[in-house]
Amino acid sequence: MTMMNFGGMNYYFQDWLSFSGFMMFGATIGILFLAFWVWMIVDCAKRNFKNSNEKIVWILVILFAKIIGALIYFFVVKNRK
Repeated sequence: MTMMNFGGMNYYFQDWLSFSGFMMFGATIGILFLAFWVWMIVDCAKRNFKNSNEKIVWILVILFAKIIGALIYFFVVKNRK
């Protein structure tokens, strides 16, 4: 740990940098998951299904199951073609 003393206050820069790096990594993963989720909703809304009920069901699955629903939709419907 690198400790610096400014006015009696100790700052552990290495700990702060590792924590902020971890937070940046987590935020990046979260943004990627959000983008993938939105992409699957848009794809489902634009896709022509055999009947309109199937489209509604898939949109509800994606909306309520979040990333798991988007992954299921991706592997079951989007990769079918």
